Amino acid sequence: MQDLINNLSKLAKDKHNENKKFFAKLKKKPPKDLDYLMQELHEEEFKRTDCLECANCCKTTGPLFTDKDVDRIAKHFRMKTQQFIAEFLRIDEDNDYVLQSVPCTFLGPDNYCSIYEVRPKACKEFPHTDRKKFQQISNLTLKNVAICPAAYNIVEDMKKRIK
Repeated sequence: MQDLINNLSKLAKDKHNENKKFFAKLKKKPPKDLDYLMQELHEEEFKRTDCLECANCCKTTGPLFTDKDVDRIAKHFRMKTQQFIAEFLRIDEDNDYVLQSVPCTFLGPDNYCSIYEVRPKACKEFPHTDRKKFQQISNLTLKNVAICPAAYNIVEDMKKRIK
């Protein structure tokens, strides 16, 4: 797993143009059963992949925090919303709440998330490979294959299954 994580950025870069073309075709004419296929590929991959061995997403990127996320997590810490925002978040160029820094403040040295039960929606759904209408998030997926070994493997399996 560590070898894949170490080489993931280069592997994703090498496959970028191929993946971009694949997703462009997929967007134009998605297979009828794409949602089912993605669910299947996602489930198969996550039987083999243990996120706790990796946590690369938490180490290299920060999630978006919705207003609901902010309220829920602030409540978890028994903090006022504005206090939570001031301590942990900033507003990015798209006017979204994001972490002030990465790796994630809530990631422990054992790769466990200290707020797992109340984590942001973006974290719950990452790497978004089981999302309905998957073809609509191809730009996000192109970024995620460089971060997440599971997403990389799912896209590679997907290319084999969809000709």
